[in-house]
Amino acid sequence: MDNIVITIAREYGSGGRTIGKMVAKSLNIPFYDREILRIASDISGISEQLFGQADEKLRGSHLFNIQKNVYDGSLISPDSDDYTSTRNLFNFQAKVIKGLAETESCVIVGRCADFILKDYDNAMSVFIYADEEFNFQRAMERNSMTESEMRKFIAKRNKYRGDYYKHYTGNEWWDARNYDLCLNSGRLGFDKCEEAILAYRKLRYDL
Repeated sequence: MDNIVITIAREYGSGGRTIGKMVAKSLNIPFYDREILRIASDISGISEQLFGQADEKLRGSHLFNIQKNVYDGSLISPDSDDYTSTRNLFNFQAKVIKGLAETESCVIVGRCADFILKDYDNAMSVFIYADEEFNFQRAMERNSMTESEMRKFIAKRNKYRGDYYKHYTGNEWWDARNYDLCLNSGRLGFDKCEEAILAYRKLRYDL
C-alpha cells in the first residue's frame, strides 16, 4: 500500500498527541493537528480564525449536546448563507483529511478523522486513554491550576470531545468499536504505545 494514515483520538492528559508525534517521527511522515485548519482555510477561502472560533461557538451552544449533525461528505456552496456555518467548516476539515489520506502517509490527531476515513482501507484508527489519576498528574505537570480546577478542566475537556464526536458522527467517542486499537498509555507508557501502533500497522498492512 502506497500510503497509510494513522488517526489518533485521545483523552485529555493521556499523551495521545505526544505519542502521535513519536509515531510520525519514527515513520518519517507528517503529523497533522491544527495544521488542518490552515489547509482548510486555504482551500475554502474562509479565514483560519473562523475555523478556530467554530469549536468555541459549538462549545457554548446549548444545542450542541442534544443535536446531531452527522457528517455525510457534502459541502455547502459559497453563495449560501451557511457557507461559513460550523457544519461547513467541519466539512472542509473533512475534505482536507480525505485529501491527505488519498495522497500521503501521515498521522492525524483528533477532528473525528477515524470516522471520516472509516471507509478507507489505508486508514487505521487508535484511541489513547489512561486512568483518571494518570491523566490528572500529567496535566498538572503542564498547567498552572489548583487540583480542583484541573480535575474540573479535564472532565470538561473530555466531555466536549465526546459531545463533539457524537455531534458529527452519531457515535460515542469512547466506544472501542469505533477504533482498530485502544491503548492505555498509563499502563504501557508512551514508548510501548508507539511500539504497539507500529506493530499493528505492520501486521495490518503486511509490511
